[in-house]
Amino acid sequence: MDDLHDPGLTVRIIGRQWYWVYEVFDPTYTGRDWEFESYLVALEELKQGQLRLLDVTEALYLPVFDNIRLLITSSDVLHSWAVPALGIKMDACPGRLNQVGLTIGYPGVFYGQCSELCGVYHGFMPIAVHGVNSDRFIARYGLE
Repeated sequence: MDDLHDPGLTVRIIGRQWYWVYEVFDPTYTGRDWEFESYLVALEELKQGQLRLLDVTEALYLPVFDNIRLLITSSDVLHSWAVPALGIKMDACPGRLNQVGLTIGYPGVFYGQCSELCGVYHGFMPIAVHGVNSDRFIARYGLE
């Protein structure tokens, strides 16, 4: 029932102490795969307009109006990838691969945080997802 057939994009999200790793598998838009790490922006590095404890060094950009498969896991302890505005809260468990489908209905920036008490820096694992059109998605990752 929760299986997502023919997603346009698959993103594996790995929780690590205390940051997120994103592995993007993209057969539809670019035909390429890539990986990046996303950390909290330190207080002394915040720029005007950035949100303390919510902005990240590398946000996840996803195309709107497309079926996206999220595969969520962890490499060390229990984490939880939660973005309330997208209606997603999925546990990231070591040795387990949880799956959830996502379709972003409108462009925007969506924030979340790890919602599992995963350790001393639990409150410093923010999530930022940018829902963008397909042209901006391709341009963002420099894959043209």
